[in-house]
Amino acid sequence: MSAPAVPRTVDVRGTRIRVRESGDPAGEPVLLLHGIGRSLEDWDDQHERLPGHRVIAADLAGFGYSDRVPGTATVEKLADTAVATLDALGETRPAHVMGNSLGGAVALLISVRHPARVASLVLADPAGFGSEVSPALRILGVPLLGRFLLGRLDARAARRAERALFVDGSLVTEERVQRSVDIGRRPEFAATFQEIATELGHVLRGIRPGWRRALLGAAAQAPKPTLVVWGERDLILPVSQLRAAARELPHVTTHVFGRAGHMPQIEVPDQFAALAREWLSRP
Repeated sequence: MSAPAVPRTVDVRGTRIRVRESGDPAGEPVLLLHGIGRSLEDWDDQHERLPGHRVIAADLAGFGYSDRVPGTATVEKLADTAVATLDALGETRPAHVMGNSLGGAVALLISVRHPARVASLVLADPAGFGSEVSPALRILGVPLLGRFLLGRLDARAARRAERALFVDGSLVTEERVQRSVDIGRRPEFAATFQEIATELGHVLRGIRPGWRRALLGAAAQAPKPTLVVWGERDLILPVSQLRAAARELPHVTTHVFGRAGHMPQIEVPDQFAALAREWLSRP
């Protein structure tokens, strides 16, 4: 089993997208997608735990160290660019797509817009199944105010944001804090974050119901094998949304990780990977 390669950038229709690959190039492809304002490093712990697969983690367009695509950032553009990234890597087989938070919504949208490219889904604390969202994210979705606050991200604010993601405070490392600050200083970051947050949410109502209904309705009409997992103590998207997932998409399988927050793939990596491997090995 090969270790994850150093991240590199690939040209995707004229946009530079950052990727990290590992595993067996001949194995079934697994695409890993991170949350809003995050980067592919959120999946580092899973590369070595998914042997026998071609594992590809990508920075979504405009996030991490990837460039923006032209025009206003939208979730559809994030989904289409993720699929185009697979094309740029020469990977055209149906992939198992795993997404955390916003990445979960992007993964679900890929299954709707590009059904032939998706073998199955693993959604970790995904956005889109309920209206509730943390107050901080609602504020960042306010035009002008959100852009102003995002442009003032410093180590103190980054540490506070990281702390909200985990039950285990030891995971709020200086490396994670510094990466968050570095990414936040990129010229693509504030605009992409604010545009996506505005598309998805409203300062008073949380996740926009029209967007949510359209995505879930389309996914229900063209279901893919889907595993939805949640951290029991998620402060960003509450675990109560898991019930909405089961209600809106009756075909899904669900699981709750105890003593985990918004990123179970980091906080309980062994348990997450064991469940994911079992899911991927289904006939």
